[in-house]
Amino acid sequence: MRHGKKFNHLGRTASHRKAMLSNMAKSLLEHKRISTTLAKAKELRKYIEPLITKAKEDTTHNRRIAFGYLKNKEAIKLLFGEVVEKIGTRPGGYTRIIKTGFRLGDNAEMCIIELVDYNELLLKDDQPAKKSGRRRSRRGSGKSSDAADVPVAEEVKEEKEKPKAKKKAKDTAPEEKGEAAADSAAESPEASAEDNADNAGDDADKKDDDKKSE
Repeated sequence: MRHGKKFNHLGRTASHRKAMLSNMAKSLLEHKRISTTLAKAKELRKYIEPLITKAKEDTTHNRRIAFGYLKNKEAIKLLFGEVVEKIGTRPGGYTRIIKTGFRLGDNAEMCIIELVDYNELLLKDDQPAKKSGRRRSRRGSGKSSDAADVPVAEEVKEEKEKPKAKKKAKDTAPEEKGEAAADSAAESPEASAEDNADNAGDDADKKDDDKKSE
């Protein structure tokens, strides 16, 4: 029966279970993330989080207590150095469990257990997006809105004046053509009169020559 069962024995003897949790805690400190079954991950969380809390106070006594659990000098260096600097400011909850489905074969529920501040993807999602500095607010002062409207109004006036100038140029072109035609027409009678006079003088000279020859 289950009376008085306060933790999961994981189907192992006490010595086997302690050795397994110690090895898993060392792997978690080294790799910052490991994949295991959900039952083992829950037991590992209860095993390693009190050690991280003790590591916040770096004393010889706390190091000896942690070494009694981990039994690895490299793991102790990581725990009291890199890990505490990264997640030591938290009041608790140093690990995260993410379920990944069920294992083929025995259908055991699998998960990933990781140290919280080492997941860069989740940290990027939590950061707010930066706002661009060029965005204008609608509640700005009246001076800024007037100053912004003036160049726009000037541009609109320039655009309106350009088509008018083109129309004036087109209207003046036919008038200039008409004036040129009128000038040519006014000059043409005088030129024709002079030509007629020259022709008449030539005919008179020819007649005089003919009479002299006779």
